[in-house]
Amino acid sequence: MRNVLITGCSSGIGYCVAKGLRARGYQVFASARKQEDVERLESEGFKTLQLDLADPESVQDAVYELMLRTNSELYAVFHNGAYGQAGALEDLSREAMEKQFAANVFGWHQLTVMLMPILRQRNEGRIIYNSSLLGFVALPFRGAYNASKYAVEGMADTLRLELQDTDIKVCLIEPGPIESRFRANALQALKEQVKIDQSPHRQKYQGAIQRLEKVGPAVPFTLPPEAVLEKVIQALESPHPKARYRVTAPSHFLWVLKRLLPTLWLDKVLLKVSGKENQ
Repeated sequence: MRNVLITGCSSGIGYCVAKGLRARGYQVFASARKQEDVERLESEGFKTLQLDLADPESVQDAVYELMLRTNSELYAVFHNGAYGQAGALEDLSREAMEKQFAANVFGWHQLTVMLMPILRQRNEGRIIYNSSLLGFVALPFRGAYNASKYAVEGMADTLRLELQDTDIKVCLIEPGPIESRFRANALQALKEQVKIDQSPHRQKYQGAIQRLEKVGPAVPFTLPPEAVLEKVIQALESPHPKARYRVTAPSHFLWVLKRLLPTLWLDKVLLKVSGKENQ
């Protein structure tokens, strides 16, 4: 029974992947930031860890507990816990950007570094990063999240090269729109960090808020989180996993356009996509 650590399991993709891998026979350690979510996961029979990726001490404590409970044996980590800081870049403070990177980048890096000795001990394993199509194309009013996912892509690509002489494989999952609580959390972050009434973009924010408040899929081609689970299983079980697994039609489509179109043309497409989202 292989041990797998999954971050961000309170809902959405993390929760779905935790359930799916447990059903497949993996010994899943499901982590969440809030104690009430940890307790709920425990009530469902999961092995749990409380882990706040933005808090270095929390990351350290979670790894030490994981080492004790697994006898320092781990096959894989699925980096998933993150949130999206919405807002135009000129409306975001340095503090808002630091919070975004603390949760979405620095916590993931610290966790990876602390887990590396465990993976190297057996010279095998998988490090899987849940990125986004926003890790290779940018959309307006998502600058902080864009930047964090671009950083994740850079970390994963670098780590893959640095581990090429081992049997520790590094993979990226690049989903497009997935059913989750992501929009609700992004709306909360927007209201907390952006003074909308004082912004030169205040009229455009109204469309963004309507999209974030919408119940159910907000854009076409939205898939359930099981679509990500399918790719995580492939990344875990393929003897030669891909460096990237794209999920949803928009992710595949925009990847092709990114490679084929000049930047100016691609910008026009992305602005059009963003405009339709915010209508």
